[in-house]
Amino acid sequence: MSRSAIATKDQIRSTVLAMLTEAHDAAPATSDRFRSIVSVRKLKARLGGGDPATLGREIKQIESEIVVAGLSDIALPKLPVEIADKMQAVWHAAVAVQLDDVVKLKTQARESIEHTAAALADANLRAQALREELSDLRSVVAARDAELAQARTDMAAMTTQLSSLQALHAEALAQLQSSREHQLALEQGRLEQVAAAQERYEGLSKQLMQETAYQRQALQQEQLRVSSQLKFAERRIGVLEESVERTEAELKNERSRAQTAVGEANAFKVVNASMRAQLDELVRAAMVQPPGAKQAAPASAAEAAAGAKKAAPRRKKRE
Repeated sequence: MSRSAIATKDQIRSTVLAMLTEAHDAAPATSDRFRSIVSVRKLKARLGGGDPATLGREIKQIESEIVVAGLSDIALPKLPVEIADKMQAVWHAAVAVQLDDVVKLKTQARESIEHTAAALADANLRAQALREELSDLRSVVAARDAELAQARTDMAAMTTQLSSLQALHAEALAQLQSSREHQLALEQGRLEQVAAAQERYEGLSKQLMQETAYQRQALQQEQLRVSSQLKFAERRIGVLEESVERTEAELKNERSRAQTAVGEANAFKVVNASMRAQLDELVRAAMVQPPGAKQAAPASAAEAAAGAKKAAPRRKKRE
């Protein structure tokens, strides 16, 4: 398994350029010069680690870009002093800028290393957590395996039960078919009964209509008879009302006569009472007076009796 690269390609390129700048040879003319300044060991020490194969590939790529083969055999013309001084000043400025970039790259490299270390620690913690989770999952899988074995056993039992239920289902379907046939027969019989009842209903309906017509005709005749009887009763009531009026008039006359008779009877009672009182006085006087006086008493009694006889015919006439 290959080791993970600590620095990126850009960081490797920046570090190589910084090493060339520090050696005052930003563009070495030969490969030997380049390799004397930059090597895998130096670059690895400068970066603080890394994969040697990856570093070697990056160094070769940078070498092919920077080194110009055959420049050592070409005689370059000598530059003027002023131009050389200006170029040297430019070169120093470029080196200063490059050094600033190198410092920044180092800072970024240290930060990257710190982040990488933190990420590695985090990864270790995650790996430990994943190991614990894996252990828990293995326990769960073992429990699931036991449950699966139990489920398979239950499934075998359920399969047996399903077979028996399927047999019962087939038997139930046969019973259902027979029940449906019986239901169809009952339905057919019911329809026949309904048709017969409908026919009877139609006959009874016709008979009822005939009887209704007969009853209506009889009712009309009865109404005519009752109306004639009602007219006769009204005439009879008129006659009876006249008779009642006459009877009431006669009753009033009889009541007046009865009142007169009652008055005469009361008067007769008064006369009778007075006559009895006179008779009692005469009897007492006859018992007390001498014999001459006794002869006068019968005369008085005879007069009273004669007065009573005269009053009786008058009472009969009033009655």
